[in-house]
Amino acid sequence: MNQPTQPADTDHFPPTPAAALERLAAVELDRYARTRNSLTGAVSRLSPYVTHGFLTLPEIVHTLSARKPLDVRHKFVYELGWREYARHLWDVHGDGIFRSLHPGVLPDGHYVHDLPADLREARTGIPAIDLAVRMLYETGYLHNHARMWLASYVVHLRKVSWRTGADWMVAHLLDGDLASNHLSWQWIAATASTKPYLFNADNVARYAPPAWHSPGTVIDTTYEALDAIARSADPTPAHAPTRSHASAASALARGAAAVRAIAEPPTHGAPPPGLGILAPDAALVTGRDVWLVHPWALRAPPADLPADTLLVGVFIAEFHRQWPWSVARWNFAVSGMRAQTPHRWYADAASIAAALRAARSVSTVADPHFALHSLDTLRTHPAPRLFAEIAAPCRSFSEWWTRVTAPAAQNPTAPPR
Repeated sequence: MNQPTQPADTDHFPPTPAAALERLAAVELDRYARTRNSLTGAVSRLSPYVTHGFLTLPEIVHTLSARKPLDVRHKFVYELGWREYARHLWDVHGDGIFRSLHPGVLPDGHYVHDLPADLREARTGIPAIDLAVRMLYETGYLHNHARMWLASYVVHLRKVSWRTGADWMVAHLLDGDLASNHLSWQWIAATASTKPYLFNADNVARYAPPAWHSPGTVIDTTYEALDAIARSADPTPAHAPTRSHASAASALARGAAAVRAIAEPPTHGAPPPGLGILAPDAALVTGRDVWLVHPWALRAPPADLPADTLLVGVFIAEFHRQWPWSVARWNFAVSGMRAQTPHRWYADAASIAAALRAARSVSTVADPHFALHSLDTLRTHPAPRLFAEIAAPCRSFSEWWTRVTAPAAQNPTAPPR
């Protein structure tokens, strides 16, 4: 099978329903199951469209099942399950997902809260790390394996707090979902799992194309050595001794020639200029039925809304100040919103709620990223789930998966067994 020389396509993610459906139609389930772990594998690249609500998980599974029967045990469905499990933990723990769920390999106080400049600027000299950082900045997307390698290096070798790394990464990801992102970093850090996730140069060589290979670097060592590093309170220099001394000189020379510093793109807690986002306008909504188009619900509104329902796009300032976005992600969300409505607001929650009180009714899709609690009259439509909601807390994905795939728990929207 011929494979591209780069680990992932660098095409843009057009923020339109048509592009989302085109990407869905291109999913190759058999190749996904065989090759998903490879950076050149047939991954779906649907995640930005799921995070921003162009597609729902039930819609994805139903569409693919119409093409070919899709068993719940298929690897594709299993991976979708991780996304819903992250939401389950967010439902259970609330803001607790932004703190360590339990102690990791070291106390939280042993980790620093500043990301090293060489890492931010993609100049560690480790190709697998520097290329991952560059791809994050340039595309707003990373293959899951690259995310895991980057997070493991940040936490276990450089001794940076998982929360610091998670906040940094989510600011640049087009698909940045707080539950999936931050809980994945906790899984890597062993604050939401039983052991740290570690990787070495052999792992990179197995799953990544040659440009990513990192012999002679700090990750070119054994898992036993990496585990000892993870459990040591001392950060590891980027150019520590490795087991492959013979290849170190050539590897570092190749890395120095290939890697150049890159500036981290700025992030913004408010819309960048020129996006056509205004302050709330009570006169616009007075006496109207209003549907709120927020950044996590960019698909068309329900068909049963009143015929004259006014669509208004909303960005809540408190969220974006806490979780600033790259310009690319602002453009993605605003472009998707623009296709739904010409009316787009940015303000604090109290100001938005005050304007909306003039409306006859206000409704939207429920999403934990979107909090407008000060509007008592807001009616929320539940977000479609792929599996039945589990009220009791599950301590692990395995426990959750066993419960949601049990016949008695099957949701009507779940894939056939």
